[in-house]
Amino acid sequence: MSFAADPELVRPRVAFALSRFSGTAVERNRARRRLRALLSEHAERMTPGRYLVGARGAASQVTYRRAQTQLLEMLRSAGALQEPEDSTT
Repeated sequence: MSFAADPELVRPRVAFALSRFSGTAVERNRARRRLRALLSEHAERMTPGRYLVGARGAASQVTYRRAQTQLLEMLRSAGALQEPEDSTT
């Protein structure tokens, strides 16, 4: 995943890059839909900017939970995920 912060954007802009090595067109589209759904779950916490998300291998074969874990790790390592504020204080 590549990320470029852009404070002028209201919400994140995401593009996907899946090569033919990721499987058939049906499998690539399935992986793209899954990634889109995962990102929409966390869009409120994502830093406004431009994102390029790629997938390798059989991305459509990865479980939803594993894909979510990997995506969150990538967002955190890129510094693109804003952690929720602690409401107890």
